[in-house]
Amino acid sequence: MTVIPHRANLLQDRNQLHQLLLDCQQSLTDKYQTKIVSISQEIYPVDPLVVLQEISEPCQRHFYFEKRNPIADKSFAIAALDSAIHLTVAGSDRFALAQNFIRSTLASTITIGTERLPFSGPHFFCSFAFFDENIAGNSYFPPATIFLPKWQITRQQDSCILVANALVEKDINVKNIAENIWQIFDKIASRKYPKLTNYINSRSFKQIPVNDASQFKTSVKSALELIESKYFSKIVLSQAINVISQTPFSLIDSLNNLRLSYPDCYVFSTSNGQGQNFIGASPERLISIHNNQLSTDALAGSAPRGKTEAEDANLARGLLHSEKDIREHQVVIDFIVDRLSKLGITPNFSPLPRLLQLSNIQHLWTPITAQIPADIHLLKILAQLHPTPAVAGVPRDIALEQIRRCETCDRSLYAAPIGWIDRRGNGEFAVGIRSALIDGDRAILYAGAGIVAGSEPEKELAEIQLKLQPLLNALV
Repeated sequence: MTVIPHRANLLQDRNQLHQLLLDCQQSLTDKYQTKIVSISQEIYPVDPLVVLQEISEPCQRHFYFEKRNPIADKSFAIAALDSAIHLTVAGSDRFALAQNFIRSTLASTITIGTERLPFSGPHFFCSFAFFDENIAGNSYFPPATIFLPKWQITRQQDSCILVANALVEKDINVKNIAENIWQIFDKIASRKYPKLTNYINSRSFKQIPVNDASQFKTSVKSALELIESKYFSKIVLSQAINVISQTPFSLIDSLNNLRLSYPDCYVFSTSNGQGQNFIGASPERLISIHNNQLSTDALAGSAPRGKTEAEDANLARGLLHSEKDIREHQVVIDFIVDRLSKLGITPNFSPLPRLLQLSNIQHLWTPITAQIPADIHLLKILAQLHPTPAVAGVPRDIALEQIRRCETCDRSLYAAPIGWIDRRGNGEFAVGIRSALIDGDRAILYAGAGIVAGSEPEKELAEIQLKLQPLLNALV
């Protein structure tokens, strides 16, 4: 990857931009028959979600990822619009293929502009389905999608960085590319955007379970029998419901409701470029790497929030002392520690779980950190961690086979890694839980529950219904 020193206001100078792209085109060789020019520039702060609303088209890929943090300067929102170059793959080597794609793309990328701000330069946006092969004929998302957007806008506190990525080929008209970049930059940077407000939904939706409550409870009973026979020790069973609206769902208003109602969660959206969107508000970080420092979460074991302070404290105390939930939680910790250790990574964590308390549910939570050698790529670690026992089971392969047999709805991106990677190997992925597939006036909502010895079918069903509420309440 070539880095060129900052040129002031490059995106605002048509002639200079055209000349840059022309120089790049003339430098193409047999080895590099295409190049990517990535231009970063600071702009006046705007809301990336509003830009997504104003600029994105249904036929284009997009990606939205927001995480608020009690430490203000760690909060960020990032929107990626349209695709400059992308890869879709399937198979057990999908993470390695994605890593190779990112490496080869960066090798032919010229990076220009503001370097001092976070989120400058090219970023790759990724979604990996739960399974590495799609069996269902109606799967809307491939097992792996990685794309470099044409436009990327990130806001972190009062700083806002805009990145334009342009693909340059031998026979392309670079003047048209320069003109298009200039026009869209002017559209993004100069427009006065409306402020999004919390949209209260007054409509009632028709809800149709993909499999009814009795079927789910039967699956739980069967799982408990297999656990008793030592076939596996844990399995996560999911439940999906179809939600039908009289009018198409509003993607932006639904996302805005999620980020306002669940500020402690990752709020995300990714599209397939064909009109379908996968959105959610996930409390679970799968992996974050910044300057070779890894963070991940063991998140398993759940209880509702109380209606009063006394009831809430009692439920929290019960969760922290629940033998069944602590056992389920420890399985996830052991799995993560084992997987990291096999890569030569030494994890650090507290022996006692903490509580992650959300508005309607609370979880046992153990943050895990580690220092990462520079030669271990984020996607190599991701391939080891996904899926954790928090969303699959133990032993993992046996649990996955059973999930395939007993679940009637394609998981797609549910409980799968969704996130981004930058040119330096930094990145962040959430687990796609508390999520929904939106397709016009229809949505499929997903939630799951971990089944271990001591689980009760009625309680597991109630937990799933509790987890479905964030999306049901946010959809408009």
